[in-house]
Amino acid sequence: MTQNLDILIIGGGISGLLAARELRLAGRDVAIIDKSLAGREASWAGGGILLPIYPWRQADAISKLATASIETYPQLCRELHQATGIDPEWRDCGMLISQNPDHAAATAWCERYAIRHQTPPTDLSAGLHADWQEPLWLPDIAQARNPRLLKSLQAWLRLQGVEFIENADITSLTIRGRRAVHLQTADRTLAMRELVVSAGAWTANLLNALLPEQALDLRIQPVRGQMLLFEAEPETLPCMVLDGDHYLIPRGDGRILAGSTVEQAGFEKATTESAGRALFEFATRLLPALKDFPVAHHWAGLRPGSPDGVPYIGPHPDIDNLYVNAGHFRNGLVMGPAAARLLSDLLLKRATALNPSPYLPKRLPPP
Repeated sequence: MTQNLDILIIGGGISGLLAARELRLAGRDVAIIDKSLAGREASWAGGGILLPIYPWRQADAISKLATASIETYPQLCRELHQATGIDPEWRDCGMLISQNPDHAAATAWCERYAIRHQTPPTDLSAGLHADWQEPLWLPDIAQARNPRLLKSLQAWLRLQGVEFIENADITSLTIRGRRAVHLQTADRTLAMRELVVSAGAWTANLLNALLPEQALDLRIQPVRGQMLLFEAEPETLPCMVLDGDHYLIPRGDGRILAGSTVEQAGFEKATTESAGRALFEFATRLLPALKDFPVAHHWAGLRPGSPDGVPYIGPHPDIDNLYVNAGHFRNGLVMGPAAARLLSDLLLKRATALNPSPYLPKRLPPP
């Protein structure tokens, strides 16, 4: 069975889904293929904070994608909710950062990117036991409930005629000249005009296996992150709190997420008792009220780690119709809309709002 497609996207996480939306809005026909179910890997497992962790300590290329994306999220979530009835739960509940030894760099970053910032009101710290050091309050920073955002995106794409090919085992990719022409799975052949690889932590391994003669210098590796969910009540915590390397995120229904670990564990996605205990101790120390609520869930996800967290976005240097959008590390959600727009602009040969140079995939250097 051979199926002819316009644009095929490998990977049904937030990056693949948002790219599919951009391309569908541009009038292109799109299909998404995934090794399991769409939206069930790192995009589902994250916390949904729409701000990089301490962005002033990260590469400028991350800030440019993140701040461009932040501006689009309110309208994106409204449109998805109206079209599908599934609320992504965008909430501008604000972010309280307890420790800022680099306070000057933080405020300079906020001013550069027009992020409102101030000394925290005293009522925000009520009930929190932190080691306060130059605390910073970012009142406009929002979150999205990532599992619901993923559901609403999938529903919107299905309404627009995007095909999902799930639980698919990709076995080979045929190249003719400078074009990818056929993707082979266990039960079908997929012919496509354009191919986008957005397979998260699996991207580098997949491309190296499919294209050993045209290898890219994609230093993407899995980085495990574990989180806890407390079955708390509404108003237990009014805002997101970043304390050192960990955070608390209050959902609209009162549940509170505590995260997260950063572990080099290969492709092992299992949770560990030690990480669960450490997250519990962090959460209940910072917010002692959480001792009164049960832990409802403990899970893990595999982030697509990359050097400095800067994603790879753009065309393959040797295959004219093959594109990459992967390696977003901890910021797939917050960089997602702008990354998808950049990828789509490059694929559709449109002018780009951002300079693509920092993100372009490169050939693997010769041995």
